[in-house]
Amino acid sequence: MVNIATRSATAEDLDRITEIYRPAVVSGTASFELDPPNEAEMRRRYDAIMSAGFPYLVAVKDNTVAGYAYANAYRPRPAYRFTVEDSIYVDPAFHGLGIGRKLLDQLISLTTDMGFRQMIAVIGDSAQQPSIRLHRNAGFQFAGTLHAIGYKHDRWLDGVLMQRSLGPGDTAPPTHT
Repeated sequence: MVNIATRSATAEDLDRITEIYRPAVVSGTASFELDPPNEAEMRRRYDAIMSAGFPYLVAVKDNTVAGYAYANAYRPRPAYRFTVEDSIYVDPAFHGLGIGRKLLDQLISLTTDMGFRQMIAVIGDSAQQPSIRLHRNAGFQFAGTLHAIGYKHDRWLDGVLMQRSLGPGDTAPPTHT
């Protein structure tokens, strides 16, 4: 059994988080960004997520941050206030150890406890089968493919939408506004 701990991310983790995210931008298709953000930009994003009260997690293996995940508002308009979007990135050196699943399960639990009712996965590129499989195995349903919505690495990329109900989902009215 692989020993992996999860905890809330701190500002001290941002150098490692920036390092993990960089390959997804530079050579991957999970992110549609073209230029990797520096640590100052990652700090700005972290501060915005934390100040809005959303969870931001890291997974630690052998005293090394091996991955991170956070939930954020799905969209800014008020009617979306019960829906969150998840983001998960794992250092390629730690793929296949269940880190993504551990982070996603914790995000689902935390956002459910916070009263959110839906979680959306916006997966960059329909070829991201590990991410699609991760979400499917965590109870997400396929919601659609947006064909050729991004252009990166000299090719068109799809976007895949997946959705999971949290708590009672849409079977009862929300308990807060």
